[in-house]
Amino acid sequence: MEFQEQHRGRGERWRMRRAVNLLVFQLLFLRQSDAQIRYSIPEELRTGSLVGNVAQDLGLDLKRLRSGRARIVTGENIQYTELKADKGTLVVNERIDREQLCGDVMPCSFTFEILLEKPMELHPVTIEVLDVNDNAPTFQNTHLELEISESATLGSRFVLESADDADVGPNGLQNYILTPNDNFVLKQHVNPDGSKYAEMVLQKPLDREQQPHLSLKLLAVDGGNPQKSGTVNINVKILDANDNAPVFNQSVYKATVIENVPKGTYVVAVNASDIDSDSNGQVTYSFSKSKAGITDVFDIDEATGKIYVTKEIDFEKDKKIEFRVEAKDHGGLTDSSKVEIEVIDVNDNAPVINVMSFTSPVAEDSPAGTTIGIINVKDLDSGENGQVRCTVEGGVPFKIKSNVRNYYALITDAALDRESLSECNITVVASDTGSPPLSTKKTFNLKVSDVNDNAPVFPRKFYTALIAENNSPGVSILSVNAKDPDENQNARVSYILQESEIGGSPVSEHVSVNAETGVVHAVRSFDYEQIKELVFTVKAQDGGSPPLSSNVTVKIMIQDQNDNPPQVLYPVQTGGSVVAEMVPRSADVGYLVTKVVAVDVDSGQNAWLSYKLQKATDRALFEVGSQNGEIRTIRQVSDKDAVKQRLSVIVEDNGQPSRSATVIVNVAVADSFPEVLSEFSDFPHDKEYNDNLTFYLVLALAVVSFLFITCLVVIISVKIYRWRQSRILYHSSLPVIPYYPPRYSDTLGTTGTLQHVYNYEVCRTTDSRKSDCKFGRGGSQNVLIMDPSCSGTMQRIQNEKSILDEPDSPLEVGLLIYLSFET
Repeated sequence: MEFQEQHRGRGERWRMRRAVNLLVFQLLFLRQSDAQIRYSIPEELRTGSLVGNVAQDLGLDLKRLRSGRARIVTGENIQYTELKADKGTLVVNERIDREQLCGDVMPCSFTFEILLEKPMELHPVTIEVLDVNDNAPTFQNTHLELEISESATLGSRFVLESADDADVGPNGLQNYILTPNDNFVLKQHVNPDGSKYAEMVLQKPLDREQQPHLSLKLLAVDGGNPQKSGTVNINVKILDANDNAPVFNQSVYKATVIENVPKGTYVVAVNASDIDSDSNGQVTYSFSKSKAGITDVFDIDEATGKIYVTKEIDFEKDKKIEFRVEAKDHGGLTDSSKVEIEVIDVNDNAPVINVMSFTSPVAEDSPAGTTIGIINVKDLDSGENGQVRCTVEGGVPFKIKSNVRNYYALITDAALDRESLSECNITVVASDTGSPPLSTKKTFNLKVSDVNDNAPVFPRKFYTALIAENNSPGVSILSVNAKDPDENQNARVSYILQESEIGGSPVSEHVSVNAETGVVHAVRSFDYEQIKELVFTVKAQDGGSPPLSSNVTVKIMIQDQNDNPPQVLYPVQTGGSVVAEMVPRSADVGYLVTKVVAVDVDSGQNAWLSYKLQKATDRALFEVGSQNGEIRTIRQVSDKDAVKQRLSVIVEDNGQPSRSATVIVNVAVADSFPEVLSEFSDFPHDKEYNDNLTFYLVLALAVVSFLFITCLVVIISVKIYRWRQSRILYHSSLPVIPYYPPRYSDTLGTTGTLQHVYNYEVCRTTDSRKSDCKFGRGGSQNVLIMDPSCSGTMQRIQNEKSILDEPDSPLEVGLLIYLSFET
């Protein structure tokens, strides 16, 4: 009974202290709560049963509950209730047993807080648990043996075993009932703590000879509805006469014991004396049955009355223990006394850290002083043993701040950088001031969330690559790669080709960049002769908001391939006429006949040209310079050498594989043009005409004819005095075809081998071999142009300063234009 009172008083003091701490915490640390609510519910409600509408009672809307991440915080291990934030209701989460929660303390309640963030609010909620009659009164023993002397005086009292009912109030133990008998009546008493016990009072003397045994039943009933009860059988053995009962020398025994003392530790000794002699004067000691459970903690020596500890005593559970001891002689007479034991506290409880709130992850751009968690630290010890201090272990950028006793805020002490510290274990150490001090560690795993504060970075400032020309479209050239130290979407890099122009066209017509991989592809086939290199910019952009980016310059150099054959510039190959180089028969060894001039648009060794004599009418007469393409005589020209010499020269580059071009050089070995004409009349003439060329020539002839007639009418009307001369020229059937062979200039700066001072046109008939031709002799070598397509008699060979160069009249100009197109 005394133990229950002690337990109830300790619980009330603890709740009062907790309420005071909570109030101070609300005033100093949190936003002041608008209301404190209290609900009353019966015990043993089913899980999910409604306790109350928190949102309505606190005047909060459901949006505030959700945005504030409303949750229940409690320092207990078991959370009996659950907050439905989406409905704003409080429901039962765990089975609530009032007897397990509060014991015999009334009223029974537990308190927790509803925590909201942004801003932080703390609303205390108290749940009062109402008792229901779910426990029947029970006795510790089902059978009780009593030995009573027959000489017991009327009014003698015999304390009976007390029943224990876990329920309280009306549902608790209300009454004891003893089966009717002649010798005893039942007296009920109430202890200061409210518990009840019963005594049998002797109202009629006992007679062992008539009735040596009595069998009784003691019934304990509660006040519940329906009513519950418990029963114990009492067997009374009547002993022989013993007219003196033992008597304790003290009504109350007091002692102290340190908590957690080992088993068998001596506490106190009680003493009772009996003036009877022999066996009737021998006293035995035992614990009174009025206090259940005391035998689990202490043991008493039946003979000496010494009390020992049989179980570790916890100051936090029992600060003071009270019970009664009983002294009984062999005659069955008893006496009882009270024992009070005070428990002395030692520092045996380490502080307990309860996490009220913890936020993870936290953004890396959070300023210093940002609160990431709230903890509550408790120490069940008392005095200095219960005083707690809290620190953060290690060199981490966090610290503990406390404004209210037992409540601490975990805040950032410096700016965070996820790239250097993406995850951190924060160890909070709570230690008391006892001797020796005890401590507890709690580790928080904090993740730092990423903020897009880093742009992608290329490992190089400049990328270069080579690609051979004539590549296949779509081939990959190189890959650019940028790294972003951020994570997730902020680190996802996309590659973008910056707009620019290369050779007047957009860069996108030349290359493309894969947005995901950064691989640069060729959009088309490159030609080294058109583009030597590509220089453009690639941008790497991350997926953050706003996105960050960086640029890199890419240079792609195109490598030349031997894809172009040499091109012969001189001598010019014509389809309708034959060009011949004249060599006098008096030419000496090494005489320069002509020079084959060729170029190759490739570069490097692909453009190095070499010249070879492939075929010749007389290979012993001519040679070709392998490097310069000069055709020279290698022996003295004789009269036996044929006039008509045909040389086939091949021009070859130095590529792999090499490419080549062939040119035909006609050489006339003669001292005069008549000799040349007689030999070169048999050259075949290509009779194949391109249909398209013929069409355009006919069209051009029609246009020129129209223009000519128009001009002719004008000229006739203006210049009548030249009509006859114009008419003669108009009806002439001898066409005069102007021909201007190209002049050749040596690349080394020397004048070509054949300087053309005079240009000649010769038109011959089939029998013109028998005719004589007279030529004006220039001051240097000549080039003879033979056109076998001409018909009629050769009309003239005239000087460059002829009428063709300087016409005297518009009529002559018209005639020249007409004759040119007729050709």
